[in-house]
Amino acid sequence: MGTEIMTTVRSLHVVAELVLAGPQWRQSGSIELASRAGGFGTTRPPDLHVDGAELVGSAGRWPLDGSSARVLAEAVGVEVGEPAGVYHDGSHGDPDERLDVDAGQARWLGECWARGDAALRAFAPHERPVLWPEHFDVGITLGGVSYGVSPGDAHLREPYAYVSTSPVPSGPFWNVAFGAARPMTQLGDAVAVRAFFAEGARRLAGDAG
Repeated sequence: MGTEIMTTVRSLHVVAELVLAGPQWRQSGSIELASRAGGFGTTRPPDLHVDGAELVGSAGRWPLDGSSARVLAEAVGVEVGEPAGVYHDGSHGDPDERLDVDAGQARWLGECWARGDAALRAFAPHERPVLWPEHFDVGITLGGVSYGVSPGDAHLREPYAYVSTSPVPSGPFWNVAFGAARPMTQLGDAVAVRAFFAEGARRLAGDAG
């Protein structure tokens, strides 16, 4: 799964940055995206979202696979490009690169972000989860500890839930360099994801005590 799904992750990340977050930054001064049914979308104008393997705007729907960020941006009437000067990492996507999006994988990624969003809202009801375009994860930060769901990256090449803290405590729960991570395939629903976040918080509270 890892290599295949990361191809879809890469293309969706390019769309998130160059077609959604960049135009939103230029129009509304915010890069914050959010989990939405089937995928993710803007939180301020322009009103755009990705549903599975399609970009959705007020004038219709456009398939992502085989297209490019530039073509999609032109279709929905926005200026293609990342939110320049806001951060230094990200996809480093080219507006003209060919997008390679598998519809089934895109739906699975959308489900993972949705589970993460629901789990975070249950875990920390007063916090608002954000899907950040830089690292393409949905998350929150509480007391210097980050909780969230990533679509996959160099640490784990598939969607995973994480608890990120520094310094990282010792023990088997803390299994990656930045804290703890669990593949979403091992966490069956939002309740299980929330339980993982709560376990991380409990262990950190115990260590602090």
